[in-house]
Amino acid sequence: MRYMLMMHAPKGTGIYAINSWSPEDVKNHIGHMHELNKRLKSNGEFVDAQGLTPPGEAKLVQAGKNGVPATDGPFAESKEFLVGYWIVDVDRPERAFEIAGEASAAPGPGGAAMSIPIEVRQVMSSPPDQL
Repeated sequence: MRYMLMMHAPKGTGIYAINSWSPEDVKNHIGHMHELNKRLKSNGEFVDAQGLTPPGEAKLVQAGKNGVPATDGPFAESKEFLVGYWIVDVDRPERAFEIAGEASAAPGPGGAAMSIPIEVRQVMSSPPDQL
């Protein structure tokens, strides 16, 4: 079963708070994520993980007139936003929750666990072929 684990930024101004952290705190935070990814790869559970740019660089796109995409944004005023995600392939939902808990515990300023909200959703598989 594949799950998407989505890390949401804590409430704030829509700007990454990590930009104001000390270099040591940033190093520890990113190091935590790298170690988690390394363990997931060695367990065969890792599919993908990516960090995302802040909302100030986001665009909302929908089909416009004559098939020309219409864009809106950026949305720099966002209070909560998606900062990154993992896609994991695990044998049971509880394992996805365990991984989300590890990601949530990433250290922040001063090394304290941040308890970052992680949304866990199963990736849908294709519907069976209709014969």
